[in-house]
Amino acid sequence: MMATGQELHDRATRELPLTEIEQVQLDEWYAQQDEVESRLLGVEKSPQTLEVLQTQIKVALSQVALMTQRIQDLMSQNEELRREVATLKQQLTQRLTVHAV
Repeated sequence: MMATGQELHDRATRELPLTEIEQVQLDEWYAQQDEVESRLLGVEKSPQTLEVLQTQIKVALSQVALMTQRIQDLMSQNEELRREVATLKQQLTQRLTVHAV
């Protein structure tokens, strides 16, 4: 009697030994399951889809790099403004001290 894909999967997940033929059958069953799942999800398995995804990833990474640079620039500007505020506070304190005397 030939085992079903589900039975072979069950044996494989319990780390029970499979013959070479059974392993081939299991691999074929996995491929069939993947195909059914892809159809249910409306996912195309094509190089074009892969290329689109890779392009989207590259665009997203570029956007992340750009935002990272922008954040670093803003942090530098904020630090410069903090120094200016500290300098102005110091000057104001000195002027108030001089006028109070």
